[in-house]
Amino acid sequence: MMGPRGLILISILLPMIGAAHAQDRPIGFLTPSKNIACQFHANNGQGVLRCDIMNMETRPRRPADCEFDWGHAFEMSAKGNAGRICAGDTVMDASLPVLAYGEVWQRGGFTCRSEQTGLTCFNAMQRGFSLARGKQEVF
Repeated sequence: MMGPRGLILISILLPMIGAAHAQDRPIGFLTPSKNIACQFHANNGQGVLRCDIMNMETRPRRPADCEFDWGHAFEMSAKGNAGRICAGDTVMDASLPVLAYGEVWQRGGFTCRSEQTGLTCFNAMQRGFSLARGKQEVF
């Protein structure tokens, strides 16, 4: 049988456990077509945004130094250049909220706009990418 001390301890720890679990949820969004997923995370204190496009009309040729998948993943830091990355994983997560067409998402110095023609994301340095099934551009 648990005494009053045990109940107090459980009532203090349970919310902390719940809060830690809530922080594990991915931060990001899906486009309405569910073809593009983006996730934000902090890497060594600096924000990083990665977006993956699932279906493309043409996939670029994989460079020789990439042992994983090439062409579907794009990444940028808050103040650096954007580019395609060699990735053996994905940020696609069906639990992410949908960013409706015409809406803007902002976090950690990044801005993304969802449109019927595709997704455009950029950082504070105006570097970024535009992703659509027919064309992907890094700027």
